[in-house]
Amino acid sequence: MPATTVLPDSAKTATESPVQAVKKISWEVFQRRYLHRENGFKYEWVRGRVEKSQRSMDRTQLYILRNLLQHFMKLSQTGVVSGQLLAEADLFFQPDLHRRPDVCWLTHAQINALARPDAREIPKFIIEIISSNDQINRVKKKLLEYREAGVQVVWHIYPAYQQVEVFTGTRLENATLYEGEQVCSAAPALPGFEMAVSAVFELAEV
Repeated sequence: MPATTVLPDSAKTATESPVQAVKKISWEVFQRRYLHRENGFKYEWVRGRVEKSQRSMDRTQLYILRNLLQHFMKLSQTGVVSGQLLAEADLFFQPDLHRRPDVCWLTHAQINALARPDAREIPKFIIEIISSNDQINRVKKKLLEYREAGVQVVWHIYPAYQQVEVFTGTRLENATLYEGEQVCSAAPALPGFEMAVSAVFELAEV
């Protein structure tokens, strides 16, 4: 049986952690200076300040993204799921909180709505790949931000341990750890999306 823990509800709002930019900048300035910068880092605009972090998905972990997207595509072709899994989509979880989840699920209606520059669509299901570069406080901070925004399910994938931790509940208060042949689910956000942990980390035959 998977191990189940409970996320404390005492910290109801994510507190701000040290960020890279000392002075606050506008979203327009962030777009111009950081949004499309490609130098091996991920830049996010958090309450007026720039957060810089190493990308969770380096080239040694692209197979995980491939497995997730291929599995979703197979389920989509048979009508089990709809919408789209997207990698590092630029999203606003609050008017002043811009994040780039490693992977998120959006409905087609949400994707269409995002064609408007001022649109703010919250994914119900998010996947984060937790690398050795991620600090625990940063990981927890994002999780609290996601639950405040109304995200229903979050998967934390740990390549170093071949494990997946699934957060569910009205405030993502339930955390369940899966490994091996145990099956993770995106329910209730996306009930049809289920995947064995071994399939998440499977290396394709060549």
